[in-house]
Amino acid sequence: MQITAIDGLSARCEARGVCRDISVFMIRDEIPKVGDHVMVSAGQAVRKVSEEDARLSWELYDQILAEMPEPSLHRR
Repeated sequence: MQITAIDGLSARCEARGVCRDISVFMIRDEIPKVGDHVMVSAGQAVRKVSEEDARLSWELYDQILAEMPEPSLHRR
């Protein structure tokens, strides 16, 4: 997710049109800035990532989703 605003130890992030408020408490040693990309888990930024790594991750997620079979309503 990309940081769009920071207020103390909270940040507003966006990824593909989805916005979330997250905590940046866990990455205090790498002071995040607006525009940085972060890996988020359970509402916490766990580390900063490069813009290229963020882009490559989204491309990989898209590829995985494209190769998954369509869910069936009749599976057990």
